[in-house]
Amino acid sequence: MTLSQSMTKLVAYIKPHLRWLMCGATLFFLTSTFQNNWQDVAAIVLSPKDWLLVGLSFVGTLMAQTWAGWVWGGILQEFDPTTDRWWATRTFLKTNIAKYLPGNIWHFYRRIRAARDVGIPVETATLSVALEALLMAASALLVAFLLADAGNWQWQALGLVVVATSIHPRILSPVAGRLSVLKAKAFRSRGIQPTPCSMQRYPLGPWLGELGFVLWRGMGFVLILIAVAPLGGDRLPLVVGVFSLAWLLGLILPGAPGGLGVFEVVVLALLDRSFPAGALLSAVAIYRVISILAEAGGAGLAWLNERSREGKMARR
Repeated sequence: MTLSQSMTKLVAYIKPHLRWLMCGATLFFLTSTFQNNWQDVAAIVLSPKDWLLVGLSFVGTLMAQTWAGWVWGGILQEFDPTTDRWWATRTFLKTNIAKYLPGNIWHFYRRIRAARDVGIPVETATLSVALEALLMAASALLVAFLLADAGNWQWQALGLVVVATSIHPRILSPVAGRLSVLKAKAFRSRGIQPTPCSMQRYPLGPWLGELGFVLWRGMGFVLILIAVAPLGGDRLPLVVGVFSLAWLLGLILPGAPGGLGVFEVVVLALLDRSFPAGALLSAVAIYRVISILAEAGGAGLAWLNERSREGKMARR
């Protein structure tokens, strides 16, 4: 047995145990933090104005999800100009809630399958899904670089250069292609057999779109935090930067469907010196509920819109 085969077997053995370890550590941290600060959480009372901010966060998060679907449609159009971006947006919204299922791949699988059902080549759909995830990660990393450590312009400039270079087609195409192949391994049992393809130009438009999505989601969290604790303008960049980093880690770490638990732990760990623990606990809990409701609401609205379109076509 070669060294690479041994390493592959070792990783395959450790991976499921690592997921359980991460879940256990996350649950322990959150439980311990809540036990130490539950009185502060119970003391927080939201006024009608605060509930208005919570409502605005819900609307903003729903709009951000819709925008992400529109951006995914644009990525698909980079490879297949005939793609209907409204169809892509509805499909994105309908499938996004599936990221909370164990495995954290089912929203990807459902998008690829939906694209295949409307005639989009499987390899194109697979690459678009991989590219969308990579551009989201690159956008969140850039926001974290620029805002989480405001004032350190040398590192911020370096972070901008690194991220901008990493999404160049010569670098990103092989990475996205490899990621699409890895995703395909999980889909083969479902009858999908994608093969890699590549992009031909720098994805500036989709990247800017994903940057807008990350900032939009960050402002939704900011509204929740304002509702439960005073937030000065000087701390706004820090909050958005930490949010982006926490959201990124929730996206890429295994064993955390939808970033559940990971996002909360990172926010609590990085903002504990800037805000009261009770306020932070309340903010992350409310924001998680708002996120799930917005994603479920987006799926419901997309389904209703699709049924309405089908009904109109049937009456013609």
